[in-house]
Amino acid sequence: MEIREQVIQIIADQAMIEPSDVTMDATLDDLGIDSLGLVESIFAIEEAFDIQVPFNANEPTESDFDISSVAAIVAGIEKLVAEQKS
Repeated sequence: MEIREQVIQIIADQAMIEPSDVTMDATLDDLGIDSLGLVESIFAIEEAFDIQVPFNANEPTESDFDISSVAAIVAGIEKLVAEQKS
């Protein structure tokens, strides 16, 4: 499974919707994911890919991780996975 597909699956699980309903330009708000859901998504992503996501749940706007859209999250995870492999 590709990184994009896995991230979409995790986000869909959190939003309790079908992965096919998750669009790349959707925001987490669009999908009905609140801050707790976001934190749970980040934990699930970290576990799935064995990475550390530079995200501070207490200060999400201060984090180096872009959560503005599904596409931004996928791009960030792909970058972290690539960095880990090198």
